[in-house]
Amino acid sequence: MNPIRPVAFLLFVVSGFCGLVYQIVWLRLAFAAFGIVTPVLSVLLSAFMAGLALGSWLGGKLARNLQARGAAAGAIGYGLVEWGIAVGAVAVPWAFTTGEQSLLTVGDWSSGSYMTTSALIIAGPIVVFATLMGATFPLMMAFLRAAMPGEERTFSHLYLGNVIGAMLGAATTAMVLVESLGFRDTLLVAAAGNVLIGGGAMLLPMLARGRTNDAAAAVADAAPAVVPIATGLTPRLRLWLLFATGFTSMAMEVAWTRAFTPILYTTIYAFAAVLTVYLAATWIGSAIYRRHLRRGTPASGATVLALLFVSSLLPLVLNDPAVHESVTIVLLSIVPISALLGYLTPQLIDEHARGEPAGAGFAYAVNVLGCILGPLLAGYVLLPEVGVKWTLLLSAAVYPLFLLAARPERANTLWRAATTAGLLALGLGAFVVRTHEDPSLHEGCEVRRDHVATVVSFGEGRDKRMLVNGVGITTLTPLTKVMAHMPLIMRETPPESTLVICFGMGTTFRSLTTWGGRTTAVDLVPSVPAAFGYYWDDAAEVLARPGARIVVDDGRRFLKRTTEKFDLVTIDPPPPVEAGGSSLLYSQEFYEILRQRLSPTGLLAQWYPATAADDNELIKQAVVNTVSRVFRHVVVFRAYEPPHVGLHVFAADWEIVPPSVEVAIARMPEAARKDLLEWTDGMPLQAAWPLALGQRIELEDVMPENDRLGITDDRPFNEYFLLRRWLTGPRDWLENTLPPR
Repeated sequence: MNPIRPVAFLLFVVSGFCGLVYQIVWLRLAFAAFGIVTPVLSVLLSAFMAGLALGSWLGGKLARNLQARGAAAGAIGYGLVEWGIAVGAVAVPWAFTTGEQSLLTVGDWSSGSYMTTSALIIAGPIVVFATLMGATFPLMMAFLRAAMPGEERTFSHLYLGNVIGAMLGAATTAMVLVESLGFRDTLLVAAAGNVLIGGGAMLLPMLARGRTNDAAAAVADAAPAVVPIATGLTPRLRLWLLFATGFTSMAMEVAWTRAFTPILYTTIYAFAAVLTVYLAATWIGSAIYRRHLRRGTPASGATVLALLFVSSLLPLVLNDPAVHESVTIVLLSIVPISALLGYLTPQLIDEHARGEPAGAGFAYAVNVLGCILGPLLAGYVLLPEVGVKWTLLLSAAVYPLFLLAARPERANTLWRAATTAGLLALGLGAFVVRTHEDPSLHEGCEVRRDHVATVVSFGEGRDKRMLVNGVGITTLTPLTKVMAHMPLIMRETPPESTLVICFGMGTTFRSLTTWGGRTTAVDLVPSVPAAFGYYWDDAAEVLARPGARIVVDDGRRFLKRTTEKFDLVTIDPPPPVEAGGSSLLYSQEFYEILRQRLSPTGLLAQWYPATAADDNELIKQAVVNTVSRVFRHVVVFRAYEPPHVGLHVFAADWEIVPPSVEVAIARMPEAARKDLLEWTDGMPLQAAWPLALGQRIELEDVMPENDRLGITDDRPFNEYFLLRRWLTGPRDWLENTLPPR
């Protein structure tokens, strides 16, 4: 057996693993440095895909020259590129950190200069190292082409290995590496993988010796290696289909993320599950294609396109929120479309390239170009304008157009049945199936969509609700008033400037404006503050109060950019406390940024959004311990309103002394008193304040035994928790997230 093929396959498994690790961790580092805002996500993913496309195209040109020099040249070129990728584990974090500091001197956050500079800082290093990643396919193909003349199936062979590695990278990063090592050490694991791959590639020419000039072996290898043109598509149509599959698959992934959130919820593991299932199904599809190819019976283009048509509609048709909330059905619904794309993509590139690295590099670049444009159109145009349902329907409608363009000579039973089923699913999706955006699901519903999320508002009176991407965010509860009034009565003087991070229904913002001075609210989703008037009849009056303003931005990034000092910063993070990305509002680094923005008499009011079902004491202790690491004085109160069992955590660099009821009332402006009593059914302040102030608990009661338990940007303890919930025995290695005192 020729050992070259399995060794090359193994190298690409590891390469795919490392590439997925880089993509996940680099994205998180970009969020920490530049904010969890859609432009950051779009720029990074677009830069990553652009680098892959550029690298594939340039690598194909380089591979043609290396192939002419023999097998060793291709292997050495591939090995050097893998070593170059390893540098990205250190270079990209350094570039982000350096760039973040330089942005402090560049314009306002909404200015063109700031947006342009931040985009260049993110895109620059990502494009460089993604270009190296994109070059790996054609460079390895150059080696294989020189080592095994006549072999035309090398792209699909490497593609299969790469997909397997990517699947393992997605699962392992989420389930093991980040929780146990942190983001930066996880990058070093990936870098070590690239170094090993590069070293292994340098040894590949030893396996090729004695084979390249062996004519008999070449003929033997060439005979079964020819790729039949099974799709029946012209070269131009193949390239257009490669572009379309990249475009639609990524557009659908963006839509799936918004559509499935109500069922999968917002944890890191939900996102990882979708990605892992997608890649696993892609692997299955690629493996089936390789099996068919060995037998000489790959599926026709008409059959695959017809199956793609119906399977692309299954994630919509099978997941009506009024019918079920099954995670299993959601994940299974994306398997057919993912498997078929895993079948068709390597088939099209094999047919186009026929083993030539330059042809494969160009074809793969066309596919990746579609992957760049698809999510941009879906995220910024389709989802805001037509919503989840029609984004998915329009994406699916692309496949029958190609089926018509292919003009199959004979209509076999399978593709006739698949096409008929697709038309039926299209009708069901358009006229019967509902998504969480459908106004008919709720009485008196208003739906607002933007490039970040879909916000659904419904209900009457105090029973009004807010859903963001189908997930309940907040309610009209007195607790959100207390988040404004309770920390301010701890101060001896009225505030000059206050800030609320996470707008919600606007209750806390509205309450803060009753104290006078400047009141700023920051929220990530434009449609959230846009719904303010749905929940409050006096929203326009509140916004007209002197000093009241709303800023649409990432709260952390806003704090970095502003020069204003605040007497109070109150934070109400979106639930649950394990939500993906939420640690950036709980980390030690965040509190250090926030502390710099407080006035000498300013304080932090951190709401910990536990519920009666939240039994994770470690996360609660980690939050409180992290706050206490940054601030000299911390006071904690338990929420008083069932079923909420969350905490009000107040922190400052001056000693916080809870006032008596009389002093608390005396410190409140008349407007603030009326606001606090708005929902108390006649309860006087003399009765309301004892109820709230009487919930104080000793700090020691919510502090961990392990002084190093906490949350940092590198070790997001609240988001990653599977290992510590699965494992028994000593777990200090998972809990030692803060540096020693």
